[in-house]
Amino acid sequence: MRDQIVAGNWKMNNDQNQTQTLLNVLKNHKKPENVRVMVAPAFTQLSQSVTLLEEDMISVASQNVNAEASGAYTGEVSVDMLKGVGVSTVILGHSERRSLYHENNTSLADKVNTTIEAGMEIIFCFGEQLEERKSNRHFEVVKEQLSEALFHLSAEVWSQIVLAYEPVWAIGTGETASPAQAQEMHAFIRNLIQDHYTADLAQKVAILYGGSVKPGNAQEIFSMEDVDGGLIGGASLNAEDFMSIVNAF
Repeated sequence: MRDQIVAGNWKMNNDQNQTQTLLNVLKNHKKPENVRVMVAPAFTQLSQSVTLLEEDMISVASQNVNAEASGAYTGEVSVDMLKGVGVSTVILGHSERRSLYHENNTSLADKVNTTIEAGMEIIFCFGEQLEERKSNRHFEVVKEQLSEALFHLSAEVWSQIVLAYEPVWAIGTGETASPAQAQEMHAFIRNLIQDHYTADLAQKVAILYGGSVKPGNAQEIFSMEDVDGGLIGGASLNAEDFMSIVNAF
């Protein structure tokens, strides 16, 4: 059975006090035992979050990492720095990293390699722009993103990979892919993995949906056969909304 996962990407939000307040509320909520729950605070709050969540089932992920082990990369953070504060999961390839900081499939492949070699888990994000969806190129774009950034990996390390399909047109816009659209793409992704690797591997990889998931639509989206949870943006900043989504399976 595949993992069911809900991960909250806080983006550039929540200072020290806000982080403590939100995590304390989340800790007091009852969580389903069969759902992996994660939060991804800013770099400056990672150590604090790991400490606050020591005795809770919620784990802490990083929003990014550098491909290099160390060196003259001002403002950057390495895999060893993350591991040193107790973080073992990294989000890579988010659409904002691609659009604002010009990350591409090649640079992401380098980050993937470094993160995998460090023994860390990756939540790998990908998805099409609105114009690509309108021109019926969404399948082609997703295939290219996965092929160039991930399909060089051996089957053995895919246990360290979680996929997160995020149609860019649905991130922070209030627009959401319909459950049928989400299922169609998730099934396509699983078939890609099957074609490149094996059917057994394809059935083991968790594929999350991200893009304006809210308490009101989470249950219907998560009920789709090939949707294994969500990467949650704005709604993860509100404890009640986030926990409603966590309990939507």
